[in-house]
Amino acid sequence: MAESKSSRRVAQSEDLSNVEFETSEDVEVVPTFDNMGLREELLRGIYAYGFEKPSAIQQRSIKPIMKGRDVIAQAQSGTGKTATFSISILQSLDTTVRETQVLVLSPTRELAVQIQKVILALGDFMNVQCHACIGGTNLGEDIRKLDYGQHVVSGTPGRVFDMIKRRVLRTRAIKMLVLDESDEMLNKGFKEQIYDVYRYLPPATQVVLVSATLPHEILEMTSKFMTDPIRILVKRDELTLEGIKQFFVAVEREEWKFDTLCDLYDTLTITQAVIFCNTKRKVDWLSDKMREANFTVCSMHGDMPQKERDNIMKEFRSGQSRVLITTDVWARGIDVQQVSLVINYDLPNNRELYIHRIGRSGRFGRKGVSINFVKTDDIRILRDIEQYYSTQIDEMPMNVADLI
Repeated sequence: MAESKSSRRVAQSEDLSNVEFETSEDVEVVPTFDNMGLREELLRGIYAYGFEKPSAIQQRSIKPIMKGRDVIAQAQSGTGKTATFSISILQSLDTTVRETQVLVLSPTRELAVQIQKVILALGDFMNVQCHACIGGTNLGEDIRKLDYGQHVVSGTPGRVFDMIKRRVLRTRAIKMLVLDESDEMLNKGFKEQIYDVYRYLPPATQVVLVSATLPHEILEMTSKFMTDPIRILVKRDELTLEGIKQFFVAVEREEWKFDTLCDLYDTLTITQAVIFCNTKRKVDWLSDKMREANFTVCSMHGDMPQKERDNIMKEFRSGQSRVLITTDVWARGIDVQQVSLVINYDLPNNRELYIHRIGRSGRFGRKGVSINFVKTDDIRILRDIEQYYSTQIDEMPMNVADLI
């Protein structure tokens, strides 16, 4: 098995030179959850979770993943990608065996925890064990949970690899590896760690890649560890930001951004808003400055202790705090239903991050507004983003509050 897998891998590597963003083969479209051949108790979980009809990516991807195929799934933010692989995972589990059968890797701790919650919620009637294995938490607790036996482990690459090396996370029964936000995962920072983990997995492990953006060079890399993958890809110009109204506010100088934000504060608190800055220092600075001016805000970035990050997420999810200032650690995949306004205090450093940030508002067809603060020298970046996503970013109107 191992032999044929690797030789097929080599053959496959030629194949991706002409990758265009499209869906490969004739992928079957399954219009309802009832027609997917899912187990009864999983269906109950899906409907109890509030899903009625599968989204486009779910209609196309769940079946091939269930069949054991390697799959690359790309769809815009907020279209139900997490549930796509969570449902497929739950269908594939043998819950009578308490061993780790699926490993899900994510770039941030918050995302790993969110995925764990979705799997536990959808698997509510299945008696499924799913553990979030993330850095910044108690090692002993991790070891205890893994010793007890987990069907699914959702984690960040560093801690997961640590657990595998310590032989606490046994890999012999793993049959599926899911990389969420895989463009980030296969980027410089995580690439080595992912390969480290991958080396410990059984040779026949099924691999599923999920992301909103998959640059060409990442697609080319997939030939190294995927076998004849089915690609379910949305063309980039279909990666629309539909339902999200995008505006910019021209500020001549950096200092003016703060006054603009204060002017907008009442608008922010109509719903819930996320404000993105490019650095952790800026997040801390802006939060302090807002509080000094008597505005209530909360803030989060990757240097904060895990406990604190958890508490802030909890407050924000419950609606206790209405304005969150953060870095891109929050941009990927974190779904808070009520967020309908995103402010880019700083324009993101690359265009892929733009869709991840503003895709946070208006999830799964809901409406949202994003406002970009643009200094004179940022205009070029803004136009570049517009072109890249074939979208339009207009000057912010006076009545922006009415649009939220």
